[in-house]
Amino acid sequence: MTVRRLALVLALVSPVACTAAPEQAATPAPAAAPAVDVAELSAFEARNRMDVGTLTARALTEAYLARIAGIDKAGPTLNSVIELNPIALADADRLDAERKAGKVRGPMHGIPVLLKDNIDAVGMTNSAGSLALADNKPAADAFLVARLREAGAVILGKTNLSEWANFRSTRSTSGWSSRGGQTKNPYVLDRNPCGSSAGTGTSIAASLAAVGVGTETDGSILCPASVAGLVGLKPTVGVVSRSGIIPISISQDTAGPMTRTVADAAMLLTAMAGVDAKDPAGPAAAGQTSDYLKALDANALTGKRFGVLRQAMGYHPDVDAAMTRAIATLTAAGATAVDVQVPTYNRWSTPEFEVLLYEFKDGLNAYLASSTSANKSLEALIAWNTTNAEKAMPFFGQELFEQAQAKGPLTDAAYLRAKAAAKQLAGRDGLLATLDGHKLDALIAPSMAPAWPTDHVLGDHFVGAGYGMAAVAGTPSLTVPMGDVRGLPLGLAFMGRAYSEAALLGYGYAFEQKARARKAPTYKPTLE
Repeated sequence: MTVRRLALVLALVSPVACTAAPEQAATPAPAAAPAVDVAELSAFEARNRMDVGTLTARALTEAYLARIAGIDKAGPTLNSVIELNPIALADADRLDAERKAGKVRGPMHGIPVLLKDNIDAVGMTNSAGSLALADNKPAADAFLVARLREAGAVILGKTNLSEWANFRSTRSTSGWSSRGGQTKNPYVLDRNPCGSSAGTGTSIAASLAAVGVGTETDGSILCPASVAGLVGLKPTVGVVSRSGIIPISISQDTAGPMTRTVADAAMLLTAMAGVDAKDPAGPAAAGQTSDYLKALDANALTGKRFGVLRQAMGYHPDVDAAMTRAIATLTAAGATAVDVQVPTYNRWSTPEFEVLLYEFKDGLNAYLASSTSANKSLEALIAWNTTNAEKAMPFFGQELFEQAQAKGPLTDAAYLRAKAAAKQLAGRDGLLATLDGHKLDALIAPSMAPAWPTDHVLGDHFVGAGYGMAAVAGTPSLTVPMGDVRGLPLGLAFMGRAYSEAALLGYGYAFEQKARARKAPTYKPTLE
């Protein structure tokens, strides 16, 4: 498997201009019209409106539900929301009553959130997009969902994804699942939304919820966020709990925020982050989380040193040009940019893939064993897919499932060697050695190429990306919009040391204020 194919498969201050139209006057609107225009309305601004009493959680939730009906299920038919929470409005009413009684849980109180459909949430299916798991109704919330509910978030529903988080076949099509169908890119509808958090990326870009939660093993937050003109943050592994998430890799998996502004990402991460003793990486995060909104500083770039990872460039002239402009923006804001070379660059890909095969089998079997699904193992899923191939595998097969099933336990010497090699090549000898050797605050690179046309015959057309090193190292990365190619968004990636989420959000916020590069989706059918 090529490096490019693997990379995809593994795929409080005033926020930047995200102005929404003012609310309608007090005159009752027609029944079909929403009470508030939520297009490009930031969660931050929605929070402020609720604080002063000009917006309610009920009105906000109703507006998003109406927008989902009008844009996702009709109109351009984005097909990004796979299931709605049947009690979302009741939850919103309860939170409005709490606010009226003087109880406000925090900044997320009453804010509607969409979750990727590999995260357990009571009252909804958790399927990883697979028809084989259509019967999986979790009895308990994932740890991060419990935290969101406690913070006052309204769980609006679940988003479609690349089936099994793009870890079923070597020739999969991102954004497609047997349960949810094909999600579209909201900027150009025949372009791909990238995987595997495709539905979250499209839905939040199209303002179908205030904020969304994606998950990443290698690129599955940064890739869809980049091509959807979003801010996407992959936290340090362990900062956000993995308990209750259908897994690929215990070494690399994490959930993270996907939002339209950096302020919204900071607000959502503050609510999601928390130490989970049941997560093997959780205890190490004790004392490492904070109120990330405090990190937002328009002058955060002043005096900082960034390493330009040109090894992640050179695959598209327009991407390189956008990167040149981004570097100029950083330096004009007082930062220093220096070219760097990572001697181990991409050498981690082969051991990484070996690790993922082993850990996928082990982790998925553990999840399925305690699930409500009738399919209790990877072996059972392979058999189900084979029996139901016409509806489960109409475009691509399950080669990765079969390769993972052939692996042994996590005590195998081959697994232990691969795990150690991947971490060393990407982490100690890669990202960390480069940061320390050049006295850098972070590395920067283009997050992703422009979105390619969706193709169910040949699969994904992956060109290049800059996020992989942080994914394998388990360290944080952040993408922020930096421009576009013919209306297709591009993102700038910041990669830092473990637990440097606050610093990265500060850099991203300062860059966002200078660049102001995000544009709302245009829903073009195709590029002329």
